[in-house]
Amino acid sequence: MAIRGLNHAVLWVRDAQHSTDFYVNVLGFRVVHSMPKAAFLQAATSRNDHDLGLFTVGDEAADSLAGTGAVGLYHLAWEVTTLADLRECAKRLTEADALVGSRDHGTTKALYAKDPDGLEFEICWLVPQDLVDDEMRAYNGELDIEAEITRYGEDTPGAYARI
Repeated sequence: MAIRGLNHAVLWVRDAQHSTDFYVNVLGFRVVHSMPKAAFLQAATSRNDHDLGLFTVGDEAADSLAGTGAVGLYHLAWEVTTLADLRECAKRLTEADALVGSRDHGTTKALYAKDPDGLEFEICWLVPQDLVDDEMRAYNGELDIEAEITRYGEDTPGAYARI
C-alpha cells in the first residue's frame, strides 16, 4: 500500500460551533463548509479539501476515556513550518489555557494541548533530515523553544516543509 499521509481527521465533539471557534481562533484553521451540527476545517497552508471534520454529539456526551480506561486515539499531530511558528502556537495555546505540556523528542519539538472537549493534540516542528543523527533520535527531554531557535534559527523550515 502506498499511503502518502493523513488527509483529514474527524472528531465527535459536544458542540461543533464551539470547537470550530477554538480551532479557528487559536490554531488558525478556516471553515470550508459548515452545517448546523458539523463543520469542515482546513489548516492555513493545507492543500486538502479539509483537514478536520467536527460533528456535534451533544452536551451530555461523556469525556473520552481513551488511554485511561478504553482503547482509542491518543492524539493527532499537526506540523508547523518553522520554530517561530511553534513559538507562536505555544503563546496562543497558553493564552487559551489549552497547553498541557511540551517535549523535545530529539527529532521532533512538540507542544501538547487539549481542545474544548479535552481531546488532546500535538503541534510539532521536525528537525531537518540532514541534521538528524542517532543521538538525536534517542533524545527525550524538556523543550526549550528559545534554545532550539538559537540552535536552528527561527525561520528554518522543518523536515517535511522542505519537500
